[in-house]
Amino acid sequence: MIFQQILIQIFHKFNQERTISAPFHLLRGKRSGQTMQDVGIYQLHNYFGILPKLSRYKYDDEVSALIEEQLLIVKEDGFYELTRKAHELLTDVQSFPFDGWHYRGNEHVFFARLSLVIQSLSHHLAGEMSFIPLQKDEQVQQWVKNFLRTNQYQDGLLQQSLLEEIVNSLEKTALEEQAKNTLILRLSGYNMAGLTWQQISFQEDMKEMDLQLIYIFSLHNWLSEILLQSEEYPLLFQLVENIRIKNPLTGSAYQSAELFNNGYSIEQISRIRGLKMSTIEDHIVELAMNEPQFKVHQFVSNEDIKAVLTAIDDYSTRKLKVLHEVLPHLSYFQLRLVLARGEHVEA
Repeated sequence: MIFQQILIQIFHKFNQERTISAPFHLLRGKRSGQTMQDVGIYQLHNYFGILPKLSRYKYDDEVSALIEEQLLIVKEDGFYELTRKAHELLTDVQSFPFDGWHYRGNEHVFFARLSLVIQSLSHHLAGEMSFIPLQKDEQVQQWVKNFLRTNQYQDGLLQQSLLEEIVNSLEKTALEEQAKNTLILRLSGYNMAGLTWQQISFQEDMKEMDLQLIYIFSLHNWLSEILLQSEEYPLLFQLVENIRIKNPLTGSAYQSAELFNNGYSIEQISRIRGLKMSTIEDHIVELAMNEPQFKVHQFVSNEDIKAVLTAIDDYSTRKLKVLHEVLPHLSYFQLRLVLARGEHVEA
């Protein structure tokens, strides 16, 4: 049910202006120009890339369920329409605190590190120095080895300190007990295997997909608490190393952004990089999505910004074609900049 609620929220955000496939690409974190642009236009940062391994079969199956429950109508051209029943449901749908834009699957790396550290420490405490690591990723294994050596795990003090940080940090989050338990049940120790999704599903009487979504937004919340109060959780803060995306820009967009921030115009960047103007404009829009201090006013006047925001409300749309018809003196680039900044456009 959680997955269906999320789908309905995303479909609602897209305002029936994208095809039935748009949420699929969003959830998988597709790095295409269209999907990245949609993230900014429709303010969907929180859901971006939260299910990078989502199969098309599973997605289509869930969409079919929405259709069967008379929540969604799919048209012949691939576009869709939310039913009145779906809109009524939206008033009661809970908000899920994902932060996909800043983690993009890296939350799983954090948990892999943590679970292997706990497995290692529990075996050391039991005097069992040989065991099969649950995490097969060699990078994770090497990272954990360095972490254990750095924190002098041999003296036995690391276990208690890490436990206190885990308990204290989870208590500080706004997560419900069920969400915290889902995280804990996945951990393994000496003679104690973490539960599989199937086992937790049976125990909690919930769908595996819904449990995995709870797990993901729980990790996002936990990670945010650790990062915000890093001095209180020095061990966990080490485990969070390079987990949050510091620079969400793509490689090419980053190069253009560097030039732009150094005072080069779009035309100059286009010549320097040997790329089309439209490509550089895409990069600037991506910069506007990610840079809190970005000033849209350097490209669009305050008057026109207000006009765009008014048009969005008056016509109940964020569709570029419609907005361009209403405000033909503004370029698509200017419209995209205003949309990319969303509620922060006047900051």
